[in-house]
Amino acid sequence: MQFTRINDVTIHYRVVGAVAEKPVLVFINSLGTDFRIWRDLVLRLSGDFAIVLYDKRGHGLSDIGQVPYSIEDHATDLAGLLDRLAVKGAIVCGLSVGGLVAQSLCVRRPDLVHALVLSDTAHKIGTTEFWDARIAAIEAHGIEAIADGILERWFTAAFRRPENTAFAGYRNMLVRQPVPGYIGTCAAIRDADFTQAAGKIAVPVLCVVGEEDGSTPPDLVRSTAQLIPGASFEVICGAGHIPCVEQPEALTSVLRRFFRTVLPGENP
Repeated sequence: MQFTRINDVTIHYRVVGAVAEKPVLVFINSLGTDFRIWRDLVLRLSGDFAIVLYDKRGHGLSDIGQVPYSIEDHATDLAGLLDRLAVKGAIVCGLSVGGLVAQSLCVRRPDLVHALVLSDTAHKIGTTEFWDARIAAIEAHGIEAIADGILERWFTAAFRRPENTAFAGYRNMLVRQPVPGYIGTCAAIRDADFTQAAGKIAVPVLCVVGEEDGSTPPDLVRSTAQLIPGASFEVICGAGHIPCVEQPEALTSVLRRFFRTVLPGENP
């Protein structure tokens, strides 16, 4: 395991491959998960890319730090990690809140971003009332009390069948996240709005979404793509909010097509 201290927070991360020798992919996980959600994509892409994975503050094995957070706190952590690793011009792929972090990183540190993949995310996710209600519910009863509703938004009915042990594992991942880190990131999502900033993004962007995403539905992700100059939009069939788990092969194919357009001379 790899750890480093960034902005007074210990960050758990992993680097696969040599960042000085290959194009770099950076993956940012969603609320209530850790970087293990990207495993199936890493297996498919690590031969052609160096890959950087990390747990956001308050998630996985990273420190909780001072709560609540802002999206800019998360973006500053990622910028610090990439600086520590001497990474410039990466393809940054963010899922859900990770997509908000990716947008913030692109605005704040354009030198670090060659292209963006915004997966199951938007320029703004949810309302103040929605996030305040979720925070209050978790403060009162814990993540376990609302886990089933969250998982219905995350995964298709086919994936949620009782005999699917992977579904049980992802449920464990959600309910075992640190409550302060989860709530702190809920506040960050609540307060983030990239509606105006989206129109100023000047790197290639792919917006991709699971066909059955119940958290950031296809129409919302499409509206984000329409805000970003030149952005492309793709739907992954048979997937909910986390296509990298449910449909890694289909998502990998979509990503490779995008990568070929943004990495001239490479054959990813």
